[in-house]
Amino acid sequence: MPIYQYGTTEIEWVFKLDSNLAHHYITVERGKKVLLRGPDVPEEEQQALIRYRARWIKQRLAEVNQPLKEEIVTGSRAPYRGRTFYCEVIPAPDLSKVEISFTQSRFKILSPEGTYVSRNLFKVALERFYKHKAQEKIGARLRYLQKETGLEATTFRIKRFDARWANCTENNVLEFHPRCMEFSNKAMDYVIIHELCHTVEKSHNKNFWKLIAKHCPEWRDLHDEVEHSGMNL
Repeated sequence: MPIYQYGTTEIEWVFKLDSNLAHHYITVERGKKVLLRGPDVPEEEQQALIRYRARWIKQRLAEVNQPLKEEIVTGSRAPYRGRTFYCEVIPAPDLSKVEISFTQSRFKILSPEGTYVSRNLFKVALERFYKHKAQEKIGARLRYLQKETGLEATTFRIKRFDARWANCTENNVLEFHPRCMEFSNKAMDYVIIHELCHTVEKSHNKNFWKLIAKHCPEWRDLHDEVEHSGMNL
């Protein structure tokens, strides 16, 4: 497996051929090798791509390899709309499940466990919160972007995927993972536009990317941001 030495950091990567992509993308995830995806290139060019993003890769490796706290407590932070926000955990012994709300730029978490929330329970509750918000906020942006682009979806729904952020069905129903609510407004708009373009072009061919560029000129940076979050479009 190839390795690039960046200062004192060894960057070991794996290459995954994806001929549907016009550009190369790098993903850094906890417990996994750095992943380089895109059109077929020799190892020498792969190394050049890794070298170009080496500083960013080193930073991401440091972030994702930090030990996870087993519990969410007051003062923890959680992602929402492109930022992370302060969490306030409030004991709620009468509840049977964790409830999350968002007011005044902070998460309020009602916990049947007391002054903390187990990470697994928090993850489930946060995704439930995202799902509720996604119905409202993605729906509003979709209606706006359909008018702006002239592209039409049949309808949309919120659906959990294992390894992708969104999907356009054969019948032009757009599907979005609840965790799309982690994205910034611009990245969220890009995800919606990406799927709207699939109502015209189902595959990632040249016409598809031309259509993307027409409706979202800064798509490359936004696509990179979305796919660096660990799942694909």
